[in-house]
Amino acid sequence: MTKASAFRDLHHGPGAFVIPNPWDIGSARILAALGFRALATTSAGFAFSRGVGEGTPRRAAVLAHCRELVAATDLPVSADLERGFGDSPESVAEAIRSAAETGLAGASIEDHTGDPGAPIYDPGLAADRISAAAEAARGLSGDFVLTARCENFLWGREDLADTIRRLQSFEAAGADVLFAPGLRDLGMIAELCQSVSCPVNVIMGIAGADFSVAQVAEAGAKRISVGSGFARRAYGAMVSAAREILDGGTFTETTKALPFAEFEAFFAATG
Repeated sequence: MTKASAFRDLHHGPGAFVIPNPWDIGSARILAALGFRALATTSAGFAFSRGVGEGTPRRAAVLAHCRELVAATDLPVSADLERGFGDSPESVAEAIRSAAETGLAGASIEDHTGDPGAPIYDPGLAADRISAAAEAARGLSGDFVLTARCENFLWGREDLADTIRRLQSFEAAGADVLFAPGLRDLGMIAELCQSVSCPVNVIMGIAGADFSVAQVAEAGAKRISVGSGFARRAYGAMVSAAREILDGGTFTETTKALPFAEFEAFFAATG
């Protein structure tokens, strides 16, 4: 079984599985050593690791990062390709083909335009973009799991009915998995899952969304990601420790660091 086929099968097993989001080789190997069964990139976490804002890294850098994470462990990896390096359906199709060449098991394409003034693509274009992505994925020599994202709730458009309509159109266009990041209500998650046939991904670890794996699974979702949550948590711990030193001249937060030997054990187990 290929990594992509194994990844697809995870979406059809009992309950829900968690797909954490590493931002570099080290975090990927730690998560693999801990026992997770698949990984997903985080566009924001990767950007932060490069010292820039989300959406800033160029296509070549993103694909190189994907290639690094694929090679870091034996786990299947799905990539956050944001809007697919362009607005047109053709650019999205090319993004999928390029992503597959890195060894990825899947990728997500979102309907966020990158323009804060008009943040969401028109429904017709959004569906055409997913259709082109799905056609490109089906044309590959191997399996590839396509996730389609509706970004409404991240951009001030908290309209569940519109979100469901968009995701239904993405399902009809050929998406394998559906994702509406930003949902913070179990009832909304359940309504979404009941309104589509494809497996649904939800994101946890954001403010107002701290439900358990069991609760999310009971609502009907099959996959749970954490987005940039782990990266922000790690960088946040560093910021807290640095501020303590600057403000108080003490090192209490720094002494809470994971022991050196534990890091060595993680990396010995995975590489």
